[in-house]
Amino acid sequence: MKIGLAGYQGSGKSSLFQWLTGVEPDPAKSHVGQSAMAAVPDVRLDELAKIFKPKKLTHALIEVTDTPGLSRDQEGNAQKLASIREADSLVLVVAGYGGADPKDEYQKFYEDLLLADMDLVQRRIERVKESQKHPLPKEEKEKVQFEMDTLQKVNDGLESGNPVPASALDADELHVLASFRLFTHKSCMVLVNTADDEQDYARFNGMLGEKIQVLAAPVSLMRELSTMSAEDGQMLVEEMGLKTVDRDEIITTMMDVSGQMTFFTAGEDEVRTWLIRKGATALDAAGSIHTDLARGFIRADVIPVADLIRLGSESAVKAAGLAHSEMKGYVIQDGDSLHIKFSV
Repeated sequence: MKIGLAGYQGSGKSSLFQWLTGVEPDPAKSHVGQSAMAAVPDVRLDELAKIFKPKKLTHALIEVTDTPGLSRDQEGNAQKLASIREADSLVLVVAGYGGADPKDEYQKFYEDLLLADMDLVQRRIERVKESQKHPLPKEEKEKVQFEMDTLQKVNDGLESGNPVPASALDADELHVLASFRLFTHKSCMVLVNTADDEQDYARFNGMLGEKIQVLAAPVSLMRELSTMSAEDGQMLVEEMGLKTVDRDEIITTMMDVSGQMTFFTAGEDEVRTWLIRKGATALDAAGSIHTDLARGFIRADVIPVADLIRLGSESAVKAAGLAHSEMKGYVIQDGDSLHIKFSV
């Protein structure tokens, strides 16, 4: 899963990148963007390690991309945003300190996303118009016209400031737009970067209504604390009366907003978490582990991790009748532990 961090210059976006990944921003990549991996926290993984005592413990990873800081005059922003076109989800970082209005900054940023999408769609419309000037077989002509109708429908929504959501488009229309990776079709959350002495993060909740998830954190402070020893960090927080935010909460919320959940594989060799989209099937899960598992899929033996942790062993879960075998269409539940049976 890829998460794109975006924000105006000075928003604290690069500090967030370092806090989440532990990787310092590289000045040489400030104009092109920088990516690094962040481990997905899950306390259940540690609990399973106590049961299986595995040789290896592996967290799922998300790829975090820090984009070049955007200009508030919107010049060149569409090009800078191109580095996160391939991201599955966006985190918009807005300033919430020094008199800044985070709601206003979000609205301006959203306009930048609209403009970037409009630029992409309109350039494609011009190319399609050129192709329509030439003689085409009937079938090809109808196909091109359908593309034009779809593009125009999306462009009209962007120009009006009310983009057409992906859920309002049918499969054929989505196929036309698949390569565009529109920002306005991506899941998105907002992180308000507060002053170090902020004491009420909850006041930002609901700032943008129910549809946009908003979290707040003193990003610069948290980045600084992450580079210190636990003892020194705690001393600083106590001496200055500061209020901190849990990094794990930020990453978990990013996962949830992007429609991802966790499943497990567990044994003596390795206990591991995997990310998968909500609503995915056992066959999808098998494929995410290895393509051979999906190709030769027979069944998935499923044990709910909550029951495994509660009862202490796989044999106890099976004795309680809580383990079950499922076919490829089974919809994975968050916290399922899977053992895939397959043929070579």
